[in-house]
Amino acid sequence: MSLRLILLVIGLSLFSFQCDNKENALGFKLNTNINNKTLSLADTLTCEVVHAELKADSVVFKLNGIKTTNNISLKNQRLGDHKIEAFVYFDNRSEILKSDFTLLNDSAPEILEFEIVNTYPHDIEAYTQGLEFINDSLYESTGQYGKSTLRLVDFNTGDVLMSKPLSDAFFGEGLTIMDDKIIQLTWQAGIGFVYDRSNFEQLKSFKYNKSKEGWGLCNNGSQIFKSDGTDKLFRLNPENYAEEGFIQATTNKGKVNGLNELEWVDGKIFANRYQYNGIAVIDAKNGAVVGVLDCSTMRSQVTQHNQLDVLNGIAYRRSSGTFFVTGKYWDLMFEIKLK
Repeated sequence: MSLRLILLVIGLSLFSFQCDNKENALGFKLNTNINNKTLSLADTLTCEVVHAELKADSVVFKLNGIKTTNNISLKNQRLGDHKIEAFVYFDNRSEILKSDFTLLNDSAPEILEFEIVNTYPHDIEAYTQGLEFINDSLYESTGQYGKSTLRLVDFNTGDVLMSKPLSDAFFGEGLTIMDDKIIQLTWQAGIGFVYDRSNFEQLKSFKYNKSKEGWGLCNNGSQIFKSDGTDKLFRLNPENYAEEGFIQATTNKGKVNGLNELEWVDGKIFANRYQYNGIAVIDAKNGAVVGVLDCSTMRSQVTQHNQLDVLNGIAYRRSSGTFFVTGKYWDLMFEIKLK
């Protein structure tokens, strides 16, 4: 047999072995109670490894890479995407069985009612991306290439008291303020900026990691949350802004995409959803969407014009216990109070 033919036979044998191994060579199957690739927070995930003829020497189960049992209470898990794996060992051989599922909330979001307690002027040329109060000072981030800014705004009059333009190369996005530093995102450049709150001097910049884009920011005093237009809210390290895990906004029906501008209030994250004139209220512990505000009537109250865009911008004013809400190219800002 020629050397060339020998190498070909060896190659085909290896290819066959790899394919057989990949295609479940031992023939074990993973049975679970996952239905339509979903489970609920109230469920217990049950798993069983079966075979028509063989009995495994041992099986190790892992949920999201962490060793577990074959009966897993899900009530304390984060919502969203999960993976269960069974590592099966038999006669000095092994294989890995996998099943993916989405963990849903066990109750529907509450429809929250509110009242408009005041309206204020707002710059109709501001493509609002982020709002945040520090005490009674209102800060705003605006977008669009060549028009993006960081601003200090008099909310009573709508006047811009201080402004810093971004380079024309950046499309400004959401902001949050922590320890007298303003953190501002850009959209698709993969970079964020940190400023001194007192004078808007840029102190540093930072790069994103797994998050696709920059959309919204909020913080709870010790941790920062970042949206990227998906269902994910990434947790950022407040020292270096590195991503340290995420939660996924999820209802009892599925994941909620398009999360945009964010605001933290008492353990909940209030989030605009892009292209929807509403606000989702998200439990920051597990991602459960526990409430929804329908703000569609606000848009009909602002000046109607060709550039008018969706609701975007949520700021909580702790001194009054009210939210300030506006939108892209809106000439009004609404102060609302939850009933």
